[in-house]
Amino acid sequence: MKKINRVSLIAIALILFSCDDVLEKDITNDMVELISPINYEEIESNVVTFKWNSLTDSDKYRIQIFKTDKTKILDSLITKTSLTYPLPHGEYQWRIRGENFAYQSSYSLQADFSVIESTDLSNQQIILKSPADNFYTKNSTITCNWAVLTMADYYEFELLNVTNGETIVFQETNITNPTFIINNTNLSAEAKYKWKIKGVNGTSETPFSTSTFSVDRTNPNQPSNTLPIQNATFTINQTINFSWSILADVGAIQSPITYTIEFANDVNFTTIIQKNDVSTATFDKAFTTIGSYYWRVKATDLAGNISVYSTAFKFIVK
Repeated sequence: MKKINRVSLIAIALILFSCDDVLEKDITNDMVELISPINYEEIESNVVTFKWNSLTDSDKYRIQIFKTDKTKILDSLITKTSLTYPLPHGEYQWRIRGENFAYQSSYSLQADFSVIESTDLSNQQIILKSPADNFYTKNSTITCNWAVLTMADYYEFELLNVTNGETIVFQETNITNPTFIINNTNLSAEAKYKWKIKGVNGTSETPFSTSTFSVDRTNPNQPSNTLPIQNATFTINQTINFSWSILADVGAIQSPITYTIEFANDVNFTTIIQKNDVSTATFDKAFTTIGSYYWRVKATDLAGNISVYSTAFKFIVK
């Protein structure tokens, strides 16, 4: 019997255990050190910034926040060593642990803290709800929403066109409800916009909270089928690569595009036998039934604009 050399043993070990398991350091007995909030700290704000020291050989952290009755508020895995999170007035507890691909550290010692309402708005923030940051739309109006800031008497709103530099489009003061509708007059241009909101009372104000959205009303260009070419022939069960191209639209905003590829047995696509949504200009499929097929593609951008279908191509499966 031949001896198994050392190289072979190493190869076998790598097969039995993933590379990550072999290379990751065991952090089971380690512990993350909290920086803030510390035990019994009182925070006069509507948001809390959680900070902790990095843990060697940990590439992510699981943070948990509880009410004092043990109701879980947050259980999240993040890669940073800080997190800013909105919390209403009340008493809370938090802890954190480090994680890598193969191991988890012990949880940190738990810290109790409290959040206190304050009339001083300078350390508070407006929590934006919608539209989400980097939102795309073709609509002529947009409704902006944010969380109520209890100690604010009113809000101030700004809309800026930030496509090229920053130009103020619209300003509004003395808004008393946490919502504002931007009308079609102020959204007449295709552009990237930034909306800003701050809370104000008689003695202080918050910094502006900001978010962006883009207005895109230009349809994507018609895709062009590339492969397989017209009347290409394939064998049954053969994997076929479908690919196409598309020119960038000429609008001020080019929203990200997804594609829908459709298959039918007739050129008019009377009955679509399959369709798939894909994020890239390529798709693989094998056909298990002999016959003639047609394929076409349309493009849809994140704003909801839709292209014309590509010219249908025929292919044959034998």
